[in-house]
Amino acid sequence: MSLPHPILAIDYGDARIGLAMTDPVGILPHPVETVQNTVATFSRISEIIKTHQIQSILIGLPFRLDGSEGTSAIKIRKFKKALMKSPELQAMDRELPVAFMDERHSTVDAAKKLHQVGKNAKKQKSVIDQAAAVEILSRYLEKEANPFGLLEDPDANGFQH
Repeated sequence: MSLPHPILAIDYGDARIGLAMTDPVGILPHPVETVQNTVATFSRISEIIKTHQIQSILIGLPFRLDGSEGTSAIKIRKFKKALMKSPELQAMDRELPVAFMDERHSTVDAAKKLHQVGKNAKKQKSVIDQAAAVEILSRYLEKEANPFGLLEDPDANGFQH
């Protein structure tokens, strides 16, 4: 399934929710903001959807290392149902496609990338949430661009892709 762009990616957390989105054609993901997980969360997310003309939603779903779902995944599935049934999204009179993306290690990978550019993720918690959402979206875009992985071209004269 290919999601229409722009896509809003959500890195759900009990305290904060990181948001990222693609550009209108789906080339690059970029951070949007971190919202506090409060009663106003759905309202803010729907504002972002309207403002940026979001066409679909991608939610990070944490799998265990063995591939099974734990209690965090259950919370995220409940969040997705509540978001889609929220009065704010219902008022839009259009249905947004929603998909889940494996988010295993997304926060760790995002923290490593921030560290590489001189940022301390622990001191900038709102930044790490957005960076994790960007990581989730980047993984989706990579998979969408090449769902079968890179293939070696035997006619490439020594160059490999």
